[in-house]
Amino acid sequence: MNFLEQMKKRYTVKKYNPQGKISAEQIAELKEILNLSPSSINSQPWNFIFVNTPELKEQLAEASYFNKEKVLESSHVIVFQMMKNPEEFEKQIEENLPEGSVNYYRTMVKPNGEEAIRSWFGHQVYLSLGVLLSACATMGIDSTPMEGIETKKYDDILKNDSYETLFAVAIGERAYNDSNHPETTPKRRLKREMVILES
Repeated sequence: MNFLEQMKKRYTVKKYNPQGKISAEQIAELKEILNLSPSSINSQPWNFIFVNTPELKEQLAEASYFNKEKVLESSHVIVFQMMKNPEEFEKQIEENLPEGSVNYYRTMVKPNGEEAIRSWFGHQVYLSLGVLLSACATMGIDSTPMEGIETKKYDDILKNDSYETLFAVAIGERAYNDSNHPETTPKRRLKREMVILES
């Protein structure tokens, strides 16, 4: 099946099969894919935490509002985080990126102030979300991106001190009676002519 057909079939899962587990091989592949995600100047201001232990999922579920059941019943929850401290980030890129990339950050991003820097960090993390959702579609893995979580409580639970949570993605196998499946709730998008333009 080509990528277009896979994207026609993918959808945001609302209910998971608790017995549906993603294989260790597929998890390893997703980790490698996320590690290869693109970012401006190859900045990579992120961490991705794969959670599948029941105890930790239970704690995160309590900080997930209406996404609680998805967190509990999915195979894994992937937590997407960005760096907190611009000074730590600058040190990281100095050690890992070429001078031209570091200079771009210093002249085009840093002068705009900390709020703009943090916004730029977040944009990079969201690029990786698109990569993950597309990868899951290609691999036949069901997924649910979740912004409806208490990010500060996630941070308290995960204790990854240099990073802060932006959002999470549940992955696994959909329940057979998931009401959001396209056979029950047809996928709706704006007409292509409204969003794809030529000039």
